Amino acid sequence: MGSVVESAKPGGQSRRDERTVLVIQPDEHCPADLFGDWFEETGLGLRVVRPFAGDPVPTELAEGALMVLGGPMSANDDEEHPWLADVRDLLKVAVGAGAPTLGICLGGQLLARALGGRVTKGAFGPEIGVVELELHAHSVDDSLFSGLADAAPAATYHGDAVVELPSGAVLLAGSTTYPHQAFRVGPRAWGVQFHPEVSADRFDAWATAAPAGTLEAELVGPGAAEVRRREGEVVATGRALARRFAALFRP
Repeated sequence: MGSVVESAKPGGQSRRDERTVLVIQPDEHCPADLFGDWFEETGLGLRVVRPFAGDPVPTELAEGALMVLGGPMSANDDEEHPWLADVRDLLKVAVGAGAPTLGICLGGQLLARALGGRVTKGAFGPEIGVVELELHAHSVDDSLFSGLADAAPAATYHGDAVVELPSGAVLLAGSTTYPHQAFRVGPRAWGVQFHPEVSADRFDAWATAAPAGTLEAELVGPGAAEVRRREGEVVATGRALARRFAALFRP
């Protein structure tokens, strides 16, 4: 999976590492997955911080961009995972610095919360499988979403949802069930509810790990089968977003 440095330095880098993406991975089962390969193809490296394993979350961004991945916890679970507040603080730093920033699923929810939005349990229950992205008008000239076809398919697996966007956020895509599938804050910070990074193999692994006897477990088998059946389309959506994000870097 791409060019990966195992953990970020806690601080003290004298110059910004412009060709590296700082990746915050909140859970061991939710890695950068396909994004690692796609970033490597464009000459980017990944420096991964794993707060669930005890890695400290940096207070400053010494890399050229920030990406925050997904996880099974809620964006509101500060009591159980105190480092979530540190991730939100880092997101604010990245957005304030104008660095390319991408929050995926939980990461997108943390971005929304960091900037004044609101996240709650999803009113329509878990959304698991393939979601058709309904693109909004602002997507036409957006750096990531411009050129995506309406109803572009993407893999999704979430129970919580962003119910209120931060002030000034631009809504880029929704779905029939959850309206805030993608948004932008400022010129170069995005939150997405879906999983553009995930492979069908990784989604299968999530299905295997779903808690038995839950609604999630009922939905995840058919959801994983749908992701597998539409793998080519789903991967094409994710690859397009990854390459456009990488294009925000300057040599």
